Amino acid sequence: MHLPTLPTPHLVLRPYSPADVPDLVRLAGAREVAATTLRIPHPYREQDAVDFVAACQPDADAGQSVRFAITLRDTGAFCGGVGMRLELDHRRAELGYWLGVPYWSRGYATEAARAVLLYGFDTLGLHRIYAQHVRENPASGRVLQKIGMRYEGCLRHHICKWDQFQDLEVYGVLSSEASLK
Repeated sequence: MHLPTLPTPHLVLRPYSPADVPDLVRLAGAREVAATTLRIPHPYREQDAVDFVAACQPDADAGQSVRFAITLRDTGAFCGGVGMRLELDHRRAELGYWLGVPYWSRGYATEAARAVLLYGFDTLGLHRIYAQHVRENPASGRVLQKIGMRYEGCLRHHICKWDQFQDLEVYGVLSSEASLK
């Protein structure tokens, strides 16, 4: 599957490249980032970033995921990532995103998540997109609400991160509910 570039008013979402590895290590490597995500390990090492970037296109080709680097439109600075784990047999996907700490609270997560949500419905023909966040990250819940997702419930003690069981808050949206404009 060809991964396009998705421009937004302040961002450019583009396929990852090997040149992103140093920024991935620096930004995803922050403990604060790993603490608010489901799948970013800590410490996040260079080999983790190399393996991640190397898997992006093969995973897209296999219809398993689409992943985009989030960059600032004006400067091209790398600031995070957004993507979806695809379940094409069911026409659904799980949305995920993260931003480096210097880029928090600027609206970038909402802007990137909205662009990928619309890409999933409009281009990939998905029927449902859902997302989950750890209860201790209410900012992520606000992002999901802003892009039109509805709260669907809590999966109590659903994951174990750093030897602590954590609740996951679940949100979802159907293509018929999303604004594709």
